[in-house]
Amino acid sequence: MNEITDAEFGKFQRFIFDAAGISMADAKKALVTGRLSKRLTIHQLNSFDAYFKLLSSGDHPDEVQMAVDLLTTNETYFFREIKHFEFMRTQVLAARSRPQPYRIWSAASSSGEEAYSMAMVLADCMQSTPWEILGTDISTRVLEGARRALYSMERGRHIPPDYLRRFCRKGAGQYEGQLLVDRSLRSKVSFRQVNLNTVLPELGQFDMVFLRNVMIYFNNETKRQVVARVISTIKPGGYFCIGHSESLNDINQSVQMVAPSIYKKPL
Repeated sequence: MNEITDAEFGKFQRFIFDAAGISMADAKKALVTGRLSKRLTIHQLNSFDAYFKLLSSGDHPDEVQMAVDLLTTNETYFFREIKHFEFMRTQVLAARSRPQPYRIWSAASSSGEEAYSMAMVLADCMQSTPWEILGTDISTRVLEGARRALYSMERGRHIPPDYLRRFCRKGAGQYEGQLLVDRSLRSKVSFRQVNLNTVLPELGQFDMVFLRNVMIYFNNETKRQVVARVISTIKPGGYFCIGHSESLNDINQSVQMVAPSIYKKPL
C-alpha cells in the first residue's frame, strides 16, 4: 500500500473541503490512505500526488465523484436517535386530517435507513393522508444502496418489532440474514444526489427536515451556509432536527428550539 505524505494529505483535505465543505481532521490520514489506495492501483499510479493530478485534470468527472464517495463518511442505522422519531410521530398524527401531502426531507440520508425509518412512521400514522419522503446525499454510491433498500438484519436491530413484521421482508436463500424494505414504502421514498455545500436545486417545501450528524464535519462558516440553505426549504411552522451532539448556537437564529436538537420555523 502506498503511503501518503503530509503534503499529499493536505491536497486531499482541500479537495474534500472544496467538493463537500467537509473539514477533514489530520487524524483522518490513515482513512484517506485506506480508502484511496485501490484507486491508485486501478489507474496504475505510484503516488497519491499523481492521483490528485488525475482528479484535478478535469478529464475524469466520474473519478472525482468516486473519490468524493470514498471520502465521505456514512454511518447510520434504522431509528437512530429515537426521540426524533417519537417527536415526528406526534407531528404526523396532528397533521393526518389535512388534504395536502406531508413532506419530509432526509438531507443526509446516506444508505437510506433514516428515510425508511421515517416512512415506517408515516405509513403507520397517516391513514389516507398523502405523504412523501426525499432522501439526499452527496455520495452516489450510498444512494444506489438506498434505492435497493436491502440491508443486513443487524442494521435493522432497532426497528420496532411491529414495524419489522409489517414493513420489511426477511430474506431467504442467497438473501439469508438480510431484510428488504417493503415496496409500499419504497414507492413513496425518492432519492437524489444533492450537495448541501452548493446552491440547492428546486426541492419544494417540507414540513420537517432531518440534518443529523453532518455539521460536525463542517467549519462554522460552512455550517452557517448549509443550515441557512436547508432552513429555507422548511414551511413556516415546520421543524428542523439536528444530531443530539450538535447545536445551532451562533449558527442560525431564524428557528426556535422546542426541545434539544429540535427547532421550529416561526409562522
